Amino acid sequence: MTRAEQVYQALRERIVTVALEPGARLIERDLAAEFEVSRIPLREALQRLAADGLVTTVPGQGSIVTVPTPKDIEDLLDVRAGLEPLAARLAAAGAGPEALARLRACVRPQDDPEALTEANAAFHREITAAANNPLLAQIMEPLEARMRWLFHLSVERDPDRQRLEHAELLEALEAADPDRAAAIALAHIEDGRGPTLEATRRWRLEAVDANEATKTRRRRISASERHA
Repeated sequence: MTRAEQVYQALRERIVTVALEPGARLIERDLAAEFEVSRIPLREALQRLAADGLVTTVPGQGSIVTVPTPKDIEDLLDVRAGLEPLAARLAAAGAGPEALARLRACVRPQDDPEALTEANAAFHREITAAANNPLLAQIMEPLEARMRWLFHLSVERDPDRQRLEHAELLEALEAADPDRAAAIALAHIEDGRGPTLEATRRWRLEAVDANEATKTRRRRISASERHA
C-alpha cells in the first residue's frame, strides 16, 4: 500500500465515522506532520477524497470536510431508492449460501452503537455484492463511503426498527422472492427518509462558503506595528 493510499484510507475512515466532523478544516501542514508524509501523497489523498464527495477543496487555499446539505442527502436517498431495490431483486434471484450467511451476520443484535452502524452499512454492501452484477457494483462503489457517512450522521434513527426491516428483507432474499425483496428495500429507504433528514439537520448541515471556510486566518497588522 502506498503512502498516499494509507493517508486516504485513514482520513476517509475519520470522515465517514464523523471523527472529523462536517466543516472541519484539513490543514495540510498538520496532516503531513501527523502522517509523516510530504505534501505530494497528502494532496493525492485529498484529491481522491474530493472525488468521493467527502472533501471540498479550494485551489490555493485549502480543504474542509464536505458539509452535506439536506438537499445533498435527499439526492443520495433518491439514488439509493433507484439502485438498492434493483440490487435486492438481483440478490434474491441469485444469492448463494455464503452470501446469505454474511447477510445473516449483519442482522444480529448489536449492543454497541458503532458496531450497529457498521453492521447496517455492511448489510447494504453485502446485498450489492450478492446481486452479482459487476456493473451495478461499479456504480454503487463510489456511493458506499457516502452511505456509511450518512448512517453515522443519522445514528439516532431507531436501531431496532432498522434491524427488523433488514431481517424482513433477508427473509425475502432467503425465499428467493425478487419482487418482495425489491419492494421491502424501497420501503426501507423511504421509511428512513424522514428520520434520517431530521437526524442530520441536528448537525446543522447547512451550505457553507468553502472559499471563506478555507481562508487562512491571519491577524491584520496595523501600519504602526509594521514600523515598530
